[in-house]
Amino acid sequence: MCCNRLRSLQVGVNEVVLAVSYRPEDMAQALKAMEEKYKIKLTVSLEEEPMGTGVRPCCAGPVAASSCCRCCEYFDRALRAALTLVCAAGPLALARAHLSDGEVFFVFNSDVTCEYPLKEMLEFHRKHGGEGTICVTRVDEPSKYGVVVHDAAGKIQHFVEKPQTFVGNHINAGLYCFSPKILDRIGLRPTSIEKEVFPLMADEGQLFALVLPGYWMDIGQPKDYLTGMGLHLAALRKHSPERLASGEGVRGNVLIDPTATVGKGCLLGPDVVVGPGCVVEDGVRLTKTTLLRGAKVGSHTIVAGSIIGWDSTLGRWCRVENGAVLGEDVSLADEKIINGAIILPHKSLKDNYYKPGEIVM
Repeated sequence: MCCNRLRSLQVGVNEVVLAVSYRPEDMAQALKAMEEKYKIKLTVSLEEEPMGTGVRPCCAGPVAASSCCRCCEYFDRALRAALTLVCAAGPLALARAHLSDGEVFFVFNSDVTCEYPLKEMLEFHRKHGGEGTICVTRVDEPSKYGVVVHDAAGKIQHFVEKPQTFVGNHINAGLYCFSPKILDRIGLRPTSIEKEVFPLMADEGQLFALVLPGYWMDIGQPKDYLTGMGLHLAALRKHSPERLASGEGVRGNVLIDPTATVGKGCLLGPDVVVGPGCVVEDGVRLTKTTLLRGAKVGSHTIVAGSIIGWDSTLGRWCRVENGAVLGEDVSLADEKIINGAIILPHKSLKDNYYKPGEIVM
């Protein structure tokens, strides 16, 4: 997702701030490569203790705070006037030094994917003149969420958590545009921006909602990530079809990194992402699947509805399906089956796993 977000920053963003709380050194190489590729400064703001809502890896730009996590262009390991992207509340205060140039900034939650309409957000934010803009998205069952109630001009009136009667169908989409004044509302302590900051801003008439165009998905769970991947590929089909693979053996929306290798007689799609440096041997069948960077799939193996982690290897004539997730550097012997199991990193597997949801440690 990270690369997808960086592509969306063509609105004057010149710096991305990542709010990171775990092993920032693991991101250094990926971030350096992204800086060179996208010609943008990437800065890490380290949280030595959790600082509240939206504290996972974030992107920052002219005025933007966002979290990054996706493979290839969709989910690479970086898993995540001037604008600066940062995360919410506590992390915003921690990153204050990067946001002190007086410009507006974006904030993105780390676990959502969408088309990132930053230009529209920035124009709307400057037009209404308030301190904050929240992107909202429509849902069919608002009773499962916190609903954002606003008037026709977008001014937010109040928030209703999991309403039992219909008050609206717009929920917080996790994308924000803020003016620097919001930093005066946030102390350097663990803070929930949704519960502690937004209600006060709404009461003061300083918070507005912009209805998000296009797709939106919370991708915090593997099955939701795969759904979000499908939505992203469908958006590419609509807006940038030339980036998708075509030809013999391709069915539906398939994205293949230029550095990946695909063998003869393969059938890929629909909804497949093959990441950088991946190797897909002859006769492989992939559907509704992501292969993260460096993954290898042995000949005549079937992978369906699954996520294969970085530098993992599947043997020949295997079957991996039903929401299986393989962590980094997992190896699976030939002729084995994984049915919906979750495999933690650095495992060498020589058995079959038939139980969906089983965690192999």
